[in-house]
Amino acid sequence: MLDIVNATKIFAKGTPNEHKALDRLSLSLKEGEFVTILGSNGAGKSTLFNAICGNFLLDEGGVFLDGRYISHLPEYKRASVIGRLFQDPMRGTAPNLTIEENLALAYSKNTRGRFRFAISGKDRELFREELSRFDMGLEDRMTTRIGLLSGGQRQVVTLLMSTIVTPRLLLLDEHTAALDPATADKVMAITNDIVSSRNLTTLMITHNIGQALNTGSRTIMMDEGNIIFDFDAEARAHMTVSELMDMYSEKKKAAFDTDRMLFS
Repeated sequence: MLDIVNATKIFAKGTPNEHKALDRLSLSLKEGEFVTILGSNGAGKSTLFNAICGNFLLDEGGVFLDGRYISHLPEYKRASVIGRLFQDPMRGTAPNLTIEENLALAYSKNTRGRFRFAISGKDRELFREELSRFDMGLEDRMTTRIGLLSGGQRQVVTLLMSTIVTPRLLLLDEHTAALDPATADKVMAITNDIVSSRNLTTLMITHNIGQALNTGSRTIMMDEGNIIFDFDAEARAHMTVSELMDMYSEKKKAAFDTDRMLFS
């Protein structure tokens, strides 16, 4: 379904600041697989997402989606089949537009191939139905501007915008990291429900080790632009945070950078 083959990206090539962000990384996901990604700062996690989305061209290797080589496609064309959420709840939305206007933009872009502001009664009914599933009262606030919502509410709307037309691939880039614990749990529960009910192929970056080991069906750990561990459901079933840390330390002969890691 998703195949990344020997992906290599070097920034500031040929300068004293040269940095190899991806180092011949290869990764394959099956249809409907939900993979969580761990790694210290600078491990290449967000760079991997940027490579998939087309924020830059790879120096070597390629990205294939449904068997189609997409590395030559511009970002806007990939966006029609790839949904992405960021840590910042405001990214991906127009804060001065209402909830229903933001949803209409996302919906029309993916169903009609162009943006349109006109919202039909049928569209509005669909938006209300989808928002009501989240039990946050957002279906009664569809004419409220996005910028007036809380971080958790904005993130839920952004999640719906990314999935209201089912994407072929969903990328979650620490999408609960900026939220308080209770709200993060709520958004994560909604995320799991959407991913499961729509059988979405998903990659999720997280700094919460416990969450990574208990979410989805597979966990990978990145370091220095490559994958150093790849655990399937069986391998991680009884794995503890301490055991994972010890495995990293043994492999890298260094202590894991835990500055941003959460152990619950």
